[in-house]
Amino acid sequence: MDVPDHLRYADSHEWIDPDSPETATVGISDHAQAELTDVVYMELPEVGRTVTKGEAFAVVESVKAANDIYAPASGEIVEVNEALAEAPEPVNEDPYGAGWLVKIKISDPSELESLHDAGSYREHVS
Repeated sequence: MDVPDHLRYADSHEWIDPDSPETATVGISDHAQAELTDVVYMELPEVGRTVTKGEAFAVVESVKAANDIYAPASGEIVEVNEALAEAPEPVNEDPYGAGWLVKIKISDPSELESLHDAGSYREHVS
């Protein structure tokens, strides 16, 4: 299981890159995509939508089930990975790269402190 050290992780298995809070990239973890198995559809939010930490903002459908994706931090959706609507495979193949979901302009960077660091997340999923 791949857990990059520089990211922060929610209990619900979303990751966020804290290095750029102005436009923090968000996706689902390698653990989450492995549990979902083959992702077949992504329902992503509109650019401009404001989300609250813990709010469902997207849906990922796999061959097993449909699951909500929750915002790891509050803010405004400033970019959406539109390519996933046509071909969601990168969510499984490259969850920390081409499989990113959205970019959020974080309204309260202190919310990131309550998320798991890589070591804590590894313990959470083991």
